[in-house]
Amino acid sequence: MERITMSKAQEFLGKEIKIGAWVTNKRSSGKIAFLQLRDGDYYFQGIVLKNEVEPEVFETAKGLTQETSIMLTGVVQEDTRSKLGYELLVKDIEVLGESHDYPITPKEHGTEFLMDHRHLWLRSSKQHAILKIRNEIIRATYEFFNKEGFMKVDPPILTGSAPEGTTELFHTEYFDQEAYLSQSGQLYMEAAAMAFGKVFSFGPTFRAEKSKTRRHLIEFWMMEPEMAFMHQDESLEVQEQYVAYLIQSVLDNCDYYLDVLERDKEVLKKYTQLPYDRISYDDAIELLHKNDFTDITWGDDFGSPHETFIAEQSDRPVFILNYPKAIKPFYMKEHPDRDDVVLCADLIAPEGYGEIIGGSEREVNYDKLSQQIENFGLSLEDYEWYLDLRRYGSVPHSGFGLGLERTVTWISGTEHIRESTAFPRLLNRLYP
Repeated sequence: MERITMSKAQEFLGKEIKIGAWVTNKRSSGKIAFLQLRDGDYYFQGIVLKNEVEPEVFETAKGLTQETSIMLTGVVQEDTRSKLGYELLVKDIEVLGESHDYPITPKEHGTEFLMDHRHLWLRSSKQHAILKIRNEIIRATYEFFNKEGFMKVDPPILTGSAPEGTTELFHTEYFDQEAYLSQSGQLYMEAAAMAFGKVFSFGPTFRAEKSKTRRHLIEFWMMEPEMAFMHQDESLEVQEQYVAYLIQSVLDNCDYYLDVLERDKEVLKKYTQLPYDRISYDDAIELLHKNDFTDITWGDDFGSPHETFIAEQSDRPVFILNYPKAIKPFYMKEHPDRDDVVLCADLIAPEGYGEIIGGSEREVNYDKLSQQIENFGLSLEDYEWYLDLRRYGSVPHSGFGLGLERTVTWISGTEHIRESTAFPRLLNRLYP
């Protein structure tokens, strides 16, 4: 008799198997017990018929409590009423670990209570589905970039300098030196691109930004490709192809989890249609002014209401191009025809989810880059290694960063970013 997970149920239809599971709920009558179960992959139903099992098995089924772990023996059969399509006709039950007074009951709980019990909240069907979608996005990321000929390089998490200044970094002591937790691996990926051509990193980043919005985390994961011999317009094509690939992969492989979340799959299908619309920063400002947004002027960065309105003009994600130089980092390449904007773009997700990608072409001129470093009040000495990339065989190159948690939040249709990662780090939360 084989032990399986319910992800393989179709292969064992009509066969007797063993399966490990936890009890999420149950109800019973005099002759039948319905067990709501989960095995780590799916939620499914187990049925215990009194007349078809030993008396002690039926008594065990009736006495099971929420989150008790069990090993079941039973026969896989079709269940057209469930999202999974299968259920288990239970023959035997072995209790592995009893659970009493489980704190998260079917009743409503407040957010703070659920966050305090995040280690248990992960077991709920919604959280389970969101993190399964996150896992698929990670899997599809590696698949996409491997297929496109990229090499993965891991930048350091402890750094001695910052790509965007040190005002929002976590400071630490590195023996007798100053160090910071990384806010981006980009500068190191530029070095890697000069060695390997097309590279990407995927790892944790940290922003000491005192924000409480539904879009921000203190610790999050970034996917950052860097591409040698590539200009910004070519980079935009890679970005939209990558995002469309992620969404299609979720549609193909997470149908069950999208149903659990009641996510509109027809809406997601629209987001796979390329190309995405593009609008310049200048035109975006003009669009906002024409629609009574009087709180923003040229040179300001967009806030959530502005990004949401701009995105609402399309039924797919939208690129906003060429922001003012003054509000962007020092490494972005100046527009060839203007000295007040840079060659960059933010990709804005629909439905009010905001920016999910930021990217640019990088400045390759040594003199311009060193002057920009000084203009930002940064130390040339700290960036000597970065300037070396412009001294020794510099080439046009571009890159971008995708925030994993924002992308998960958007694709899964989740309201708050804190649900897009297993153990979120928020402004006032370091537990559990």
